[in-house]
Amino acid sequence: MISVSRRLNEDWTAVIIGFVIIFLAVLLFQYMPALPMFYGSKEKWMSVDFFHGFFTSLNQVKLLYLFAFLTVIAFLGSLILRRTTWKFILSFWVIFSLAMAAQMIAAHTSVKSLNIETVFFSVLIGLLISNTVKTPGWLKPAIQSEFYIKIGLVLLGTSVLFSNIMKAGALGLIQALVVVTAIWYVAFWIARRYRIDDEMSTMLASAVSICGVSAAIATCGAIKGDSRKLSYVISLVLIVAIPMMILMPYLAKWMGLSQEVAGAWIGGTIDTTGAVVASGTIIGETAQKYAVIIKSAQNVLLGIAAFIISIYWTYSGKGNQAAGKPSARIIWERFPKFVLGFLLASLLFSVAIDHEAFTKAGSMLKGYQNIWFSIAFVCIGLETKFADIFHFENRKPLVAFLLAQTINILLTLGIAYLLFH
Repeated sequence: MISVSRRLNEDWTAVIIGFVIIFLAVLLFQYMPALPMFYGSKEKWMSVDFFHGFFTSLNQVKLLYLFAFLTVIAFLGSLILRRTTWKFILSFWVIFSLAMAAQMIAAHTSVKSLNIETVFFSVLIGLLISNTVKTPGWLKPAIQSEFYIKIGLVLLGTSVLFSNIMKAGALGLIQALVVVTAIWYVAFWIARRYRIDDEMSTMLASAVSICGVSAAIATCGAIKGDSRKLSYVISLVLIVAIPMMILMPYLAKWMGLSQEVAGAWIGGTIDTTGAVVASGTIIGETAQKYAVIIKSAQNVLLGIAAFIISIYWTYSGKGNQAAGKPSARIIWERFPKFVLGFLLASLLFSVAIDHEAFTKAGSMLKGYQNIWFSIAFVCIGLETKFADIFHFENRKPLVAFLLAQTINILLTLGIAYLLFH
């Protein structure tokens, strides 16, 4: 168990690294390592165009610069935390390469059409290694999944803008608040009824009610949760999102819902932003717009929810913390500082960054955020066994997740109809 002082040090280190990357991207955009070409590529990775494009000398130089930049950042962070050796560089290079392989798989046209997020392939690659040849000891210096997740979460704040709440308007804000609050408590109650532990129940409830993968990751960090449980919840989110993305537009048409109601329904229920966009597009342009606005409004609540959950987790004495009512100082010591980094980054990009700087830096920071998450989930896979995911507590979390998502679909449909019909 990591001591409180070390946890605090890790949180603050992640915040500092996150803001170093943010300020470099905003102030020195032209000097930042460019992202490889498979980001946003519309070509199949087995096609001649993609093959020649990705393996050009220019793209390989971009990969080399990116690796050097991230290695320096990660190495300095690990050095501050006194947990690194010179073997770190070799092990980080291997993990970085595996994360890039996951990015390449996710860039395949057929995969992009399914809106399966990169983190799914990242954890899958790590799992394949850990469950076949086993994770070699020399890889362990760079396996620091929680640290990388916290850096990614700080960067995530730059894409979660308060202005999206204003775009949603009063009705959109009402729906987001009602759905997030009600479904979170319902999902948590269902999970506890199935005797699922508090950690898993909290992550599951956040994933169903707020915004899927990002909410599960943020909640896990806020409560110092088990990465194996996080992997399981993310697997559930991605597996359930695909059939919902396909079926819900046709259900909306069959029920004769207006595009406004259908979009609000889809945006409030499907747990990945990519799947929300794809599903709304099937119905029409107006439905897509409403779906994205509602989902964005819920995404903005992520930082606030993580803040409240972390305070509650500490104050109630859950996890391995001592029971009783801790003082304000103890709450502050145990509070995950990366949540403050997330909120500050969100505030900075919502009110202080001009449109030109936001346009230039925004997509790059999102790319860096995805890379850190991808690296983190390769590490999680390398530390996890298949049995821990697919046979976790007799599949009770799967049943609880499906029940909570069903209630989410029905409740959100009713609220969307009342507000937007």
